[in-house]
Amino acid sequence: MRNNVVAGNWKMNKNLSEAVALISDIKNGINNLEVKTEAIICPPFVVLETAATLLKESNVKLGAQNMHFEESGAFTGEVSASMLKSVGCEYVILGHSERRAIFNETNDVINKKNKQALKSDLKPIFCVGETLEERENGTMKSVLEVQITEGLANITEDELSKIIVAYEPVWAIGTGKTATPDQAQEVHYFIRSLIANLYTQNAAEKLIIQYGGSVKPNNAAELISQPDIDGALVGGACLQADSFLEIIKAGG
Repeated sequence: MRNNVVAGNWKMNKNLSEAVALISDIKNGINNLEVKTEAIICPPFVVLETAATLLKESNVKLGAQNMHFEESGAFTGEVSASMLKSVGCEYVILGHSERRAIFNETNDVINKKNKQALKSDLKPIFCVGETLEERENGTMKSVLEVQITEGLANITEDELSKIIVAYEPVWAIGTGKTATPDQAQEVHYFIRSLIANLYTQNAAEKLIIQYGGSVKPNNAAELISQPDIDGALVGGACLQADSFLEIIKAGG
């Protein structure tokens, strides 16, 4: 019922020439894969327009890593949803744990970004996740409930159908640690149940929920095979075409 979606978050990596080479390798490699999994790459802002040109007539979609919640104005260094749309983006990552932790983004700010992205016909990849301390002190579920409830405030069920939720345990990002398939499945099931309570069971069953947190070719298949895990938000492993393609292949 739900297609798997694998998105690659390049973070602050790859200059223009390096990006061109990586995109070309991904585009050529995916043509040899017989998979239903949807693939998305999210390079830095400066690469987006070039990426859109390179990806024309390919099966790879384009996303950005962030955006501002206002349409325009005196926000030096920021990029709007309409700007992303104008260069060919279809998706945008919002609420990533690094944006929350390093740039102090609140649930309210992320909610504004979700709503502005939807208004501009961009599909949010809405990230949620707990820290190691929150997991160990037993507040993981309440933290996730607040992030999801506040992040999706005043978003309709129809709008929700355009959103991907990415569960990323903060303690497993860039650390080499990964939630076990059982741990990840438990949280994905909890998120889907929460969505059923906030919206409807039908909305919950349709929602794509990715796992993000040190996903690699050697663990992707076991993670994605879990009943409530619908793909992956990939960090470091998406910076090499062969490993990113292996993860896409694992999605089936």
